[in-house]
Amino acid sequence: MSRALNAPHTVRPATRERVENAVAALGYTPHFAARALAGKRTNTIGAVIPTMENAIFARGVQAMEEELSARGVTLLVATAHYDAAREARQVRALLARGVDALALIGRARPDDAYAALRARGVPFVTLWSADAAGGPPFVGFDNRAAAQAMAALVLDHGHRRIAMIAGVAAGNDRAAARIEGVRAALTGAGVALAAPYLVEEPYDLDAASAAARALMALDPAPTAIICGNDVLAAGAMRGLKDAGLRVPADVSVVGYDDIDLATVLDPPLTTIRVPHRRMGRAAADMLLRMIAGESVASRLLEFEIVQRRSLARRG
Repeated sequence: MSRALNAPHTVRPATRERVENAVAALGYTPHFAARALAGKRTNTIGAVIPTMENAIFARGVQAMEEELSARGVTLLVATAHYDAAREARQVRALLARGVDALALIGRARPDDAYAALRARGVPFVTLWSADAAGGPPFVGFDNRAAAQAMAALVLDHGHRRIAMIAGVAAGNDRAAARIEGVRAALTGAGVALAAPYLVEEPYDLDAASAAARALMALDPAPTAIICGNDVLAAGAMRGLKDAGLRVPADVSVVGYDDIDLATVLDPPLTTIRVPHRRMGRAAADMLLRMIAGESVASRLLEFEIVQRRSLARRG
């Protein structure tokens, strides 16, 4: 019975089904505190994500949960609301509950946070970012390179008056890297990216809508707006429509993430596709291997530009 509950993937399906039926009939639930004392493990992993409101995290976390559940491990999820102090509190709360490992989003957090994690001896990985300089194990993608590639595509379409609605960069290495990537591509083409053509906003439809209208009131107005994610792009397109402007006839809009929303916008959104589900599964596998005492290598995943009708050539 113990093996069927704690490591179901190692038990024959017929045996597992009999055990599960008996558990259901008896109303049995495992005592995790006793399990932790006996085995020094709770078979739980914690994840702290910025928000549950954004679909980009839902995909990756769902894939992680599915992989862990199949291997008898429970995932506990907390949110930080893009607040470093709140993230630190959530990490402490998960550690107090005896999680065997942690998944964290991004690399930007105080050094003492990493020191505290190492001092506790709890394995952890970071997701959604990559760090060529080393640091904690990660599974992610190069946000800077992806944003630079998207900006290069916008330039290739003949645009030179280009604006960006980015996420708030403070405390968010993904947003900061995307700004850096766009700026690098534009600078290489002799195009400046600075305020008022660069604005940072929360990942919010209303904020992006207002930002897009403000950008189009500038003289000269941009012919293309690069957005830090698809939520910002959707908000920007709504704001442009409210202002009587057409996408892409009057102004092109591109995004980042390729969430489902990107395909139902009118016109559908040109964006960066990143492998959220594969990242979640890889993170689960890495954490389980680290818990078992194995060494792991960081994993850099690829991105892909998906061209749809929100980006048009500028004659």
